[in-house]
Amino acid sequence: MRILIAEDDFASRKVILKFLSAYGDCDVTVDGMEAIDAFMMALEEGNPYDLICLDVMMPIMDGYQALKNIRDIEKEQNVPEDKAVKAIMTTALNEEKNVKKAFELGCTVYCGKPIDMEKLKSTLETIGLI
Repeated sequence: MRILIAEDDFASRKVILKFLSAYGDCDVTVDGMEAIDAFMMALEEGNPYDLICLDVMMPIMDGYQALKNIRDIEKEQNVPEDKAVKAIMTTALNEEKNVKKAFELGCTVYCGKPIDMEKLKSTLETIGLI
């Protein structure tokens, strides 16, 4: 599995990377713009990501904007829905409006922080990635 982690917080990034490295090859970015660049490069190489973990609150471009751009790119590239990257939004923003916005933009799973790794593992199993 190919995984992209977009997380600006060093400690969160390290924890997520350590956990997800057991399930696939991970690339790391620190903001939404870098995440979009990495996503585009992977598509152009013909080796797209299977999973992207997007922090909501990041500098330059937040996770919502990055996810919208990624979904737009998939539409432009005619990526079939069943081949679209699975997107997990990670955030401390757990209010209903934030969760709703994430799903409207096409997230697969909304994961509150601090991240419960057992719950994340179960989620990956549920969405068919492990």
